Amino acid sequence: MHSAPEIWKRVLSLMEADLTATTLNTWFDDAEVISLEEDRLVLYTPSDFKKDIILSRYLPNIQKALKELFSADFQIQLLGEGEKDALAQGKVEGFLPGTEEYTFDKFVVGSSNKFAFAAAKAVAEAPGKPDGYNPLFIYGESGLGKTHLLYAIAHTIHEAHPEFHIVYIKSEQFVNELVANLRQQKDMQEFRDKYRFADVLLMDDVQFIAGKGSSQEEMFHTFNSLYEQGKQIVFTADRPPKEMQRLDDRLKTRFEWGLPVDIQPPDYETRVAIIKNKAIRRGMNLPDPVLRYIAENITANVRQIEGTVNKILAFQELMGAQVDTDTVTRAVRDMFKDKSEFLPSADVIIEEVGKFYNISVSDIKGQARTKEIVLARQVAMYETRRLTNLSMPEIGQVFGGKDHTTVMHSLRRVETLVKTSPEMSEIIKDINTNINARYE
Repeated sequence: MHSAPEIWKRVLSLMEADLTATTLNTWFDDAEVISLEEDRLVLYTPSDFKKDIILSRYLPNIQKALKELFSADFQIQLLGEGEKDALAQGKVEGFLPGTEEYTFDKFVVGSSNKFAFAAAKAVAEAPGKPDGYNPLFIYGESGLGKTHLLYAIAHTIHEAHPEFHIVYIKSEQFVNELVANLRQQKDMQEFRDKYRFADVLLMDDVQFIAGKGSSQEEMFHTFNSLYEQGKQIVFTADRPPKEMQRLDDRLKTRFEWGLPVDIQPPDYETRVAIIKNKAIRRGMNLPDPVLRYIAENITANVRQIEGTVNKILAFQELMGAQVDTDTVTRAVRDMFKDKSEFLPSADVIIEEVGKFYNISVSDIKGQARTKEIVLARQVAMYETRRLTNLSMPEIGQVFGGKDHTTVMHSLRRVETLVKTSPEMSEIIKDINTNINARYE
């Protein structure tokens, strides 16, 4: 109901209160809406004469109608003869900049991801189809291609339906925007319209909203609004909805209404295909022994494979070495080390705990004793002990000179909570995921 052309019809209807039918027919009969962005409406009229008249006489009427609809001020861009094609070309080039390479054609399909690929492509070719997959819920570990599929969906739909309002967002950004609006006591309608007027909503890492009351409430109503209008919704997450212990049951149910599909780590044959594909796109032709060597050793995820290929290319360009197994071994030896050798810093751990609880690093390290801050501080100490080689006295120094007995008490309390509380266990899992993502 809320595509750009439909919004324009509502604008024209509102303008009837101030303008006669003759005026509207004379100057707007062949006007066409090109796009409706966050705070800008782009219109096209094939007559430069009409363009000049609309700009000089009727711009305030259009802005007034948009203000009535969205409770926000809009800029109006009006295109005349010959300007429509130029803008369309610019929009294709400017849509989700930096993601142009993430298309279905460049996604390497194997047994571990072919179901998710097929579902994503079906959604992209028929978004919001009544008997289609809505919502589509893609889940799997980090670095397996979930975000690639989201971007591919976005680009495919945008190419076929440039008038669609497509929103791609990470759930962390959704949460942060909501918190900022609430703190600044802004009118929430603008925030809600941004998502509820979308023709397609693509949300990455939706697990981040679990346990966050206000964010879950907003997501619940946003989901209902879009679903009832038949708009396409696609989520990604690191686990299926039923495993999100802190997610509201009503959201779990809705996330599972459509089609949940998983992506598994690529098997050997798929890894070989991915490595070969990435290398060719970077201008390298890797010998078969090198392909096999990398595929046998890099098994975690696609992102790590990409990093390996990039490092080999850099090694070749900088050292002038031929690409053989010995060269590859030297170039990527550190990537084959045991994962335990890569330890996060205490600062990264504290920062991620703070982001999760929405508490500043200075408060976590400080002396504040509110219930929320104390819990966040204890979780940060627990994670620092688990994920680093720091001793308890050293951890105490990191946290503003706390005594080692304070650290010990914090560790014991969180250990007990993890064993007795499924919610705390889920929290630790989420924080670990966010910490690990910093080192991918």
